[in-house]
Amino acid sequence: MIYIYYAFLSAENHENLLKNELSKFSVDFIQKIKKHKRWQDAQLSLLGRILLFRGVREQFNVNIEEKSIVYNTANKPFFKDNPVYFSISHSGEIAICAISNSTQIGIDIEKLTPIDIDNFRPYMLDEEWNKINLSMNKYEAFFDYWTQKEAVLKVFGWGQMELKSFEIIDNATTIKGSTFYLKEIKIDSEYKCTLSYANKIDHNQKEDFVYLYKINL
Repeated sequence: MIYIYYAFLSAENHENLLKNELSKFSVDFIQKIKKHKRWQDAQLSLLGRILLFRGVREQFNVNIEEKSIVYNTANKPFFKDNPVYFSISHSGEIAICAISNSTQIGIDIEKLTPIDIDNFRPYMLDEEWNKINLSMNKYEAFFDYWTQKEAVLKVFGWGQMELKSFEIIDNATTIKGSTFYLKEIKIDSEYKCTLSYANKIDHNQKEDFVYLYKINL
């Protein structure tokens, strides 16, 4: 199973979150939060960690200490000596966290903000570029592409891999001999969100393999 927790920014609750939640984390993380110039960025980062530990506690009934978070060579965080996988993303006014104890996962969310799609042509395969241009809504098609690719890269933290080095066909792609699957997660009409996971799931038998929770903090 995969569990996804998400929360919206709250300006009126920002100071309470800092007062009641921030002290629960490490000194390094606290310093990282305090370096943010915008309160929105600080809260999004904090919400990601809050959602992570709340989800792990509620779904797996375990209390993992924050100091057990370590980073691989691609700077992807993971729990040392604990088989709980997670991925955090945030954009606009939403922070989101996916957790699972059965498969490696990656999640990416992007707010549909105005951009010049042509600027991203170098990151796309010809087939992907043509598909976007032939789409009824090029704007949404681009963000589908972008969140799909980013979600796959986040599974293992392959941040340096080029987006055009792999192609997604029928919600799946293969990298270095491993196959990854994708599922759109519908959160809000102003956002695109995609989940990537490493173990194939029989959707005919497990229609509810992803559980979504909106958290009010």
